Amino acid sequence: MPEGHSLRRLADELDATFAGSAVRTSSPQGRFAGSAALLDGTRLLRADAAGKHLLVDFEGDRLLHVHLGLYGTFLVHRPPVTPPVGQVRLRLVSEDAWADLRGPTACELYTPEQKVELLARLGPDPLRPDADPLRAWERIRRSRTPVGALLMDQSVIAGIGNVYRAEILFRHGLHPLRPGLAVRRGQFLALWVDLAELMADGVRVGRIETVRPEHLHLVGPGERPAYVYRRAGEPCRLCGRTVLTEELVGRNLYWCPRCQPAYRGRA
Repeated sequence: MPEGHSLRRLADELDATFAGSAVRTSSPQGRFAGSAALLDGTRLLRADAAGKHLLVDFEGDRLLHVHLGLYGTFLVHRPPVTPPVGQVRLRLVSEDAWADLRGPTACELYTPEQKVELLARLGPDPLRPDADPLRAWERIRRSRTPVGALLMDQSVIAGIGNVYRAEILFRHGLHPLRPGLAVRRGQFLALWVDLAELMADGVRVGRIETVRPEHLHLVGPGERPAYVYRRAGEPCRLCGRTVLTEELVGRNLYWCPRCQPAYRGRA
């Protein structure tokens, strides 16, 4: 599933391409036809992202909400416009560009009130300038839930997926099964700042990069540039211990038992 940096990058691209333009909207697949007809010919005002949600404002207080899910794509193209290929849920066309949305989990019209409700359900997004990390900290510091699960809870922090979760915990030496209430405030705030910078880099370059520059020489040709993500059974790049994995809330954790020691609690 695309992580928050991908949705922010997509929102920025849609905004730069279509904002201020009247767009033709259609649903070649037919599943969004009625709503597409309501948007057809109206001006696209702006595109934004909150966590893994795409929010596109049109004139007339109409708002397009998209969640790509596991298989969705929303690709922008330049003319000429070509016939739809495959199951195109939504097509946007302006004088200068066109875009096709395929396979989303959600594609629906929202009212302004529904947008407010969505944002209220989500935790702070490290990529949004209005994000308040202390909102997330208040949830984490009171919870016995493992921090590895809390970081994936979109109501705690919006936009983190399995890659950022594994890598940010490694970078800060935190075991993924450490209870949230055992994470110190300073540890969390340092993690937040680092996460915001990593995700901003992801928006800029279009991919997740988590290995520090001083460790890039430890990544061999053709290897995944990650510390622990999907490296179960392989040696830790920093200490040589075997990277471990375990399932938590339906997703695989990855960690180094030496660099991320288990939390033992107070004696």
